[in-house]
Amino acid sequence: MREFTARFATAEEIDNWDKHVTANPNGGNMLQSDAYAEVKDGNGWLVRRLVIETADYASYNLLLEKKFPVLGRLWYLIKGPDAAEVSDIKPMLDAVAAFAREQKMNVFTIKIEPDVVESPEVTAQLKAVGLVKAPNIQSNDSTAVLDISAPANEVLRSISSRARNAVRRAEREGCEVLQEEAGEESYRKLYALMQNTVNAKGAMPLRSYEYYATFWGGFSNRGQGQFFFVYEDGAPSVGAFVINYGSKATYKDGGSTQNRKQYGDSHLVQWAAIERMQELGCVEYDFCGTPPGARIKDKTHPLYGLGSFKTSFTKTVTDFVGCYDLVLGPVRYKLWLKGAERVFRRLETMRTGGQFY
Repeated sequence: MREFTARFATAEEIDNWDKHVTANPNGGNMLQSDAYAEVKDGNGWLVRRLVIETADYASYNLLLEKKFPVLGRLWYLIKGPDAAEVSDIKPMLDAVAAFAREQKMNVFTIKIEPDVVESPEVTAQLKAVGLVKAPNIQSNDSTAVLDISAPANEVLRSISSRARNAVRRAEREGCEVLQEEAGEESYRKLYALMQNTVNAKGAMPLRSYEYYATFWGGFSNRGQGQFFFVYEDGAPSVGAFVINYGSKATYKDGGSTQNRKQYGDSHLVQWAAIERMQELGCVEYDFCGTPPGARIKDKTHPLYGLGSFKTSFTKTVTDFVGCYDLVLGPVRYKLWLKGAERVFRRLETMRTGGQFY
């Protein structure tokens, strides 16, 4: 078993954060990026940057912190730790816990969500080392991921006939996808389309416009975010924001008007984004959120419609292990579960109007 140490990042490492994160064993995650740190810092969280090291590799992870009366600090390793092997997770967390004690941080639990694919064996391993399953937080803990490492014509042939025919028909009928510059005009257009989708289909609630504008601007200003739009009768009808982070692309946000006349327009937007992501060096495309694999055909699931669209590009649903807690203060953690978390989440929503996580 490897032995690890943990520390906060140096000034040089912070200045070159994305370079380090994308060199992690699994290539990092856009939710560990410098842009996302900018979004979360001061928005209900204190952002720290944590380096977990062993002789073979270093893992760079964002660490989100909240401090609560009586309970102490909650540490949230968002989409981390990025580990070379599942067996590394426990010694990595032991190092983080030891570091927290050395720094006298009074941490009562460390919440993790490594990008590790779920299986009975992996679940058993995590529970065997004392990790406690917690409710999942991220929308892409179950998701559809398309391999885009092959040439574009081969990738197009690999998707379902339904999606491929939609793309080709939209092209034949003159549908055009425009890639547009970041800025308030693009932000307002996409946010309005997202609101339209939420209002029509009752999908997950939106955060505030200000939150998305900060998010989109942070990635776009670093050359890590791209906007794609289709128009109908002179007005935007489909829009998407796609992130290119290292070798991974993520369809982060999208929306559309209802009862559109252009067949296949939403499929064509995704195809245009996929081709652009290939140009930027990405080898996988994460559609960012579906029902779990076991419920992909369950029409009662709130993400059924989105899941049906996304799995027209790739039939495989990837279920990650989601959230687990490493409990450092058992009594305080019990208080957290028995109602403290619920109370603090309600108070933060009342205070800010935003989401807790």
